[in-house]
Amino acid sequence: MTHYHGGVRPFDDPERRKWQDPEKILAEIGVKAGTTFADIGCGGGFFALPAARMAGKKGSVYGLDINPDAINSLKEQAAREGLINLSLTTGKAEDIVVCQGCADIIFFGMALHDFQDPSKVLDNAKIILKPAGRLVDLDWKKEAGAGPPVRIRFDEAKASRLIEAAGFKIESIKDSGPYHYLITARLA
Repeated sequence: MTHYHGGVRPFDDPERRKWQDPEKILAEIGVKAGTTFADIGCGGGFFALPAARMAGKKGSVYGLDINPDAINSLKEQAAREGLINLSLTTGKAEDIVVCQGCADIIFFGMALHDFQDPSKVLDNAKIILKPAGRLVDLDWKKEAGAGPPVRIRFDEAKASRLIEAAGFKIESIKDSGPYHYLITARLA
């Protein structure tokens, strides 16, 4: 299995789809027609593109990534598909708030451990979320045999502590396939 840590993750990687189904995960966390979804650390759009398809014309997807190549690739693919509900930004999640009080779901797809200052990113998440919105953190299990170096991963306990310290209340923590966990939280 390939992990695209630090590079452009292809928007539809057939190898990755063998062990991670973005549509299933997105449906499970509540993405549906009309949803406003913020994918922070969106990479090449493995989750952002399916979310845009699922949110439809009445929904919207905000994607933010530090990698301009990833954002440009995602913009090109969205244009090819005629997806006009994607708003994409290049920059640091510590510095950019993609919208204020707009998101039903803010999503960190295997990215929270990558941010320079995860606490600042989580503070920004509070600004982005609607009052009744949900924060979702999908990340690598510490013991997973694949993924980024173990030393940089956050286990469920560390991720939960960071999320709670930022002013969220954890709703659930569960497995998401063989390599990941999924934390769902709301504003406290």
